[in-house]
Amino acid sequence: KRMKIIGISFLRWEEGRLEEPVFLAQATDLSSFGFFERSTAAQFVKFISRTILKRTPKGKRQSVIHEGNTVRAHLRSDGLGAVMVSDGEYPERVSFSILNKLMEEFATQQQGKWQAVLQDTKIAFPPLDTAIVEYQDPTKADKITKIQKDLDDTIGVMHKTIENLLERDVKLNSLVERSTDLSAQSKLFYKSAAEHNKCCVIS
Repeated sequence: KRMKIIGISFLRWEEGRLEEPVFLAQATDLSSFGFFERSTAAQFVKFISRTILKRTPKGKRQSVIHEGNTVRAHLRSDGLGAVMVSDGEYPERVSFSILNKLMEEFATQQQGKWQAVLQDTKIAFPPLDTAIVEYQDPTKADKITKIQKDLDDTIGVMHKTIENLLERDVKLNSLVERSTDLSAQSKLFYKSAAEHNKCCVIS
Protein backbone atom coordinates (compact mmCIF):
# COMPACT_ATOMS: atom_id res chain seq x y z
CA LYS A 1 0.00 0.00 0.00
CA ARG A 2 1.25 3.41 -1.02
CA MET A 3 1.61 6.15 1.59
CA LYS A 4 -0.80 9.00 1.09
CA ILE A 5 -1.19 12.70 1.91
CA ILE A 6 -4.89 13.60 1.88
CA GLY A 7 -4.74 17.28 2.75
CA ILE A 8 -2.44 20.16 3.68
CA SER A 9 -4.04 23.27 5.16
CA PHE A 10 -2.89 26.66 6.43
CA LEU A 11 -4.93 28.33 9.14
CA ARG A 12 -4.71 31.38 11.36
CA TRP A 13 -5.43 30.74 15.04
CA GLU A 14 -5.21 33.18 17.89
CA GLU A 15 -7.13 32.25 20.99
CA GLY A 16 -8.96 35.21 22.46
CA ARG A 17 -8.98 37.04 19.12
CA LEU A 18 -10.77 34.44 17.01
CA GLU A 19 -13.57 32.08 17.94
CA GLU A 20 -12.22 29.27 15.74
CA PRO A 21 -9.14 28.81 13.55
CA VAL A 22 -9.77 30.27 10.08
CA PHE A 23 -8.60 28.66 6.83
CA LEU A 24 -6.12 30.59 4.70
CA ALA A 25 -5.27 28.01 2.00
CA GLN A 26 -5.74 24.31 1.40
CA ALA A 27 -4.82 21.53 -1.04
CA THR A 28 -6.36 18.06 -1.00
CA ASP A 29 -5.83 14.78 -2.83
CA LEU A 30 -8.97 12.69 -2.51
CA SER A 31 -8.13 10.17 -5.22
CA SER A 32 -8.01 7.31 -2.69
CA PHE A 33 -11.73 7.80 -1.95
CA GLY A 34 -14.61 6.61 -4.11
CA PHE A 35 -16.24 9.32 -6.22
CA PHE A 36 -19.32 9.59 -3.98
CA GLU A 37 -17.24 9.73 -0.78
CA ARG A 38 -15.07 12.64 -1.88
CA SER A 39 -17.17 15.57 -0.72
CA THR A 40 -17.58 13.95 2.71
CA ALA A 41 -13.83 13.23 2.87
CA ALA A 42 -13.04 16.87 1.95
CA GLN A 43 -15.34 18.11 4.71
CA PHE A 44 -13.70 15.80 7.24
CA VAL A 45 -10.23 17.05 6.30
CA LYS A 46 -11.47 20.56 7.03
CA PHE A 47 -13.24 19.58 10.25
CA ILE A 48 -10.38 17.54 11.71
CA SER A 49 -7.74 20.12 10.71
CA ARG A 50 -9.65 22.93 12.43
CA THR A 51 -10.44 20.79 15.49
CA ILE A 52 -6.83 19.73 16.06
CA LEU A 53 -5.15 23.07 15.32
CA LYS A 54 -7.49 24.73 17.82
CA ARG A 55 -6.04 22.41 20.46
CA THR A 56 -2.38 22.88 19.50
CA PRO A 57 -0.51 25.31 21.79
CA LYS A 58 1.42 28.15 20.17
CA GLY A 59 4.96 27.20 19.23
CA LYS A 60 4.15 23.48 19.43
CA ARG A 61 3.76 20.55 17.06
CA GLN A 62 1.59 17.55 17.60
CA SER A 63 0.73 14.29 15.91
CA VAL A 64 -2.76 12.89 16.46
CA ILE A 65 -3.94 9.46 15.40
CA HIS A 66 -7.56 9.08 14.35
CA GLU A 67 -9.23 6.14 12.60
CA GLY A 68 -6.02 4.89 10.97
CA ASN A 69 -5.06 8.37 9.75
CA THR A 70 -2.52 10.74 11.23
CA VAL A 71 -3.06 14.46 11.62
CA ARG A 72 0.07 16.55 12.14
CA ALA A 73 -0.29 20.13 13.26
CA HIS A 74 2.21 22.93 13.85
CA LEU A 75 1.13 26.30 15.26
CA ARG A 76 3.76 29.04 15.12
CA SER A 77 3.98 31.64 17.87
CA ASP A 78 2.69 34.29 15.42
CA GLY A 79 -0.60 32.40 14.95
CA LEU A 80 0.14 30.82 11.55
CA GLY A 81 -0.68 27.12 11.62
CA ALA A 82 -0.34 24.23 9.20
CA VAL A 83 -1.98 20.80 9.29
CA MET A 84 -1.28 17.67 7.25
CA VAL A 85 -3.78 14.80 7.15
CA SER A 86 -2.20 11.58 5.89
CA ASP A 87 -2.45 7.85 6.31
CA GLY A 88 -0.71 6.37 9.32
CA GLU A 89 2.33 5.28 7.31
CA TYR A 90 3.49 8.72 6.16
CA PRO A 91 6.75 9.56 8.02
CA GLU A 92 6.47 12.10 10.81
CA ARG A 93 9.73 13.93 10.27
CA VAL A 94 8.97 14.37 6.57
CA SER A 95 5.48 15.70 7.37
CA PHE A 96 6.75 18.39 9.71
CA SER A 97 9.62 19.31 7.39
CA ILE A 98 7.17 19.88 4.54
CA LEU A 99 4.81 21.91 6.74
CA ASN A 100 7.61 24.07 8.09
CA LYS A 101 9.07 24.81 4.65
CA LEU A 102 5.65 25.67 3.21
CA MET A 103 4.76 27.87 6.18
CA GLU A 104 8.00 29.85 5.85
CA GLU A 105 7.32 30.45 2.15
CA PHE A 106 3.69 31.34 2.80
CA ALA A 107 4.53 33.74 5.63
CA THR A 108 7.09 35.51 3.43
CA GLN A 109 4.82 35.73 0.39
CA GLN A 110 1.72 36.78 2.35
CA GLN A 111 3.46 38.98 4.94
CA GLY A 112 1.02 41.51 6.39
CA LYS A 113 -1.95 39.91 4.60
CA TRP A 114 -2.71 36.63 6.36
CA GLN A 115 -2.65 38.29 9.80
CA ALA A 116 -5.73 40.33 8.82
CA VAL A 117 -7.88 37.34 7.78
CA LEU A 118 -10.93 36.91 10.05
CA GLN A 119 -12.92 34.24 8.21
CA ASP A 120 -12.26 31.21 6.00
CA THR A 121 -10.69 32.28 2.74
CA LYS A 122 -8.74 30.73 -0.15
CA ILE A 123 -5.44 32.49 -0.70
CA ALA A 124 -3.83 31.28 -3.93
CA PHE A 125 -0.51 29.66 -3.01
CA PRO A 126 0.84 27.46 -5.86
CA PRO A 127 3.63 25.79 -3.78
CA LEU A 128 0.89 24.11 -1.76
CA ASP A 129 -0.70 22.57 -4.86
CA THR A 130 2.73 21.44 -6.06
CA ALA A 131 3.65 19.97 -2.66
CA ILE A 132 0.60 17.73 -2.36
CA VAL A 133 1.46 16.15 -5.71
CA GLU A 134 5.26 15.97 -5.38
CA TYR A 135 5.45 14.83 -1.76
CA GLN A 136 3.05 11.91 -2.12
CA ASP A 137 6.43 10.19 -2.42
CA PRO A 138 8.12 11.08 0.90
CA THR A 139 11.61 10.41 -0.51
CA LYS A 140 11.15 13.53 -2.67
CA ALA A 141 11.29 15.53 0.56
CA ASP A 142 14.64 14.07 1.67
CA LYS A 143 16.54 17.28 0.99
CA ILE A 144 14.23 19.51 3.02
CA THR A 145 14.05 16.89 5.77
CA LYS A 146 17.83 17.11 6.21
CA ILE A 147 17.67 20.91 6.36
CA GLN A 148 14.93 20.74 8.99
CA LYS A 149 16.83 18.33 11.24
CA ASP A 150 17.97 21.11 13.58
CA LEU A 151 14.39 22.19 14.04
CA ASP A 152 13.41 18.66 15.03
CA ASP A 153 15.93 18.72 17.82
CA THR A 154 14.55 21.93 19.30
CA ILE A 155 10.81 21.37 19.01
CA GLY A 156 9.49 18.09 20.33
CA VAL A 157 6.33 16.54 18.92
CA MET A 158 3.43 15.79 21.24
CA HIS A 159 1.81 12.45 20.35
CA LYS A 160 -1.85 12.05 21.16
CA THR A 161 -4.96 10.18 20.21
CA ILE A 162 -8.06 12.21 19.41
CA GLU A 163 -9.51 11.17 22.79
CA ASN A 164 -6.44 12.48 24.67
CA LEU A 165 -6.60 15.72 22.74
CA LEU A 166 -10.19 16.63 23.48
CA GLU A 167 -11.06 18.20 26.80
CA ARG A 168 -12.60 15.90 29.38
CA ASP A 169 -16.30 15.26 28.70
CA VAL A 170 -15.92 16.47 25.08
CA LYS A 171 -16.60 13.71 22.61
CA LEU A 172 -15.74 13.86 18.92
CA ASN A 173 -19.38 12.98 18.18
CA SER A 174 -20.60 16.19 19.82
CA LEU A 175 -18.03 18.26 17.88
CA VAL A 176 -19.20 16.57 14.67
CA GLU A 177 -22.80 17.43 15.59
CA ARG A 178 -21.97 21.14 16.11
CA SER A 179 -19.56 21.50 13.19
CA THR A 180 -20.36 23.92 10.38
CA ASP A 181 -17.70 22.22 8.21
CA LEU A 182 -19.86 19.13 7.78
CA SER A 183 -23.11 18.77 5.87
CA ALA A 184 -26.06 16.91 7.42
CA GLN A 185 -25.28 14.03 5.07
CA SER A 186 -21.64 13.88 6.23
CA LYS A 187 -22.74 13.90 9.87
CA LEU A 188 -25.03 10.94 9.18
CA PHE A 189 -22.24 9.17 7.34
CA TYR A 190 -19.87 9.74 10.27
CA LYS A 191 -22.41 8.43 12.78
CA SER A 192 -23.10 5.23 10.88
CA ALA A 193 -19.41 4.72 10.05
CA ALA A 194 -18.40 5.32 13.67
CA GLU A 195 -20.86 2.65 14.76
CA HIS A 196 -19.15 0.23 12.39
CA ASN A 197 -15.74 1.65 13.36
CA LYS A 198 -14.69 2.48 9.83
CA CYS A 199 -15.04 6.19 9.27
CA CYS A 200 -12.75 7.91 6.84
CA VAL A 201 -10.02 5.29 6.80
CA ILE A 202 -8.06 5.20 3.55
CA SER A 203 -8.07 1.71 2.20
